[in-house]
Amino acid sequence: MLRALLFDFNGVLVNDEPLHQELLLRVLAEEGVVLAREDVWPRFLGISDRECFAQALLDARQAAPADRLARLVARKASYYQQAVRQRGYAFFAGAIELVREAAAAGLLLGVVSGALRDEIEGALRQAGGRQLFKVVVSAEDVEEGKPSPQGYHLALQRLNTQPPLPARLLHPHEVLAVEDALPGILAARAAGLVTLGVAHSHPLPELGGADAVASGLAGLSLGGLQALYAEASRA
Repeated sequence: MLRALLFDFNGVLVNDEPLHQELLLRVLAEEGVVLAREDVWPRFLGISDRECFAQALLDARQAAPADRLARLVARKASYYQQAVRQRGYAFFAGAIELVREAAAAGLLLGVVSGALRDEIEGALRQAGGRQLFKVVVSAEDVEEGKPSPQGYHLALQRLNTQPPLPARLLHPHEVLAVEDALPGILAARAAGLVTLGVAHSHPLPELGGADAVASGLAGLSLGGLQALYAEASRA
C-alpha cells in the first residue's frame, strides 16, 4: 500500500536545471575553469553543487578544499536567488496538482534533494504548498549526496518520528521516490524504496534503473501514480 511520496526537487518539481547549469558554468569560469555545457550536463545531473564543484576543480587540477567549495556553493546560491527573484520558480506542469491531490488523499509527502534548503523552501512557499510537505531533506542535512541513500534514510526516519506521528510505522516499501536521474534512483533503491523515474531530464530508456517510469508529471493523477506503484511493487 502506498503511504508516502518523496520527491526530488530539481528536475522533478521545479524546472530549473538549465538555470543551475548556467550558474555552475558561470562560477567555474570565474575560478578560471572554462567548460562547455556538454562538459557538465548531463554528467553532473542529479548530484549536489558541492560535488559538482569538487569534481570540476579536480578535473582542472585545481585544489578543492572544503572552505573553497563552501564559498563556491554560496556564490552560486546567491546568483540563483537573484535569478528566481526576477523570474520566479518554474514548476513542471502537473507537479503541484499531483502534490495537492496526494496530500488531500492523506499521503505523507517529503522532498529529498541535493538542493539548498532556502531554494526548496522558497519554491514551495511560492506555490503555496510548503505546509503539504512533512519533511524536507536538503544538501545541508547530509554528508554524502546521491547516489548515497543517506538522504532517503533520513527522510524515512523523520516521517516516522516527527509529529504528527503516523498511525503505524512507515516501511520503505510503502514509499515511492520520484526521481529524474540515475543518482537519485540508485539512492532511493539503496534505501529500499520503490522508485518512479520521470523523463523530464533524460529519455525514458535511460531511466531503466527505476521500478516504474513515466514521461512526466503532466496529466499524471494520483490514481495513475498508485497504479504505477502497484505494478512496480509486484515486479
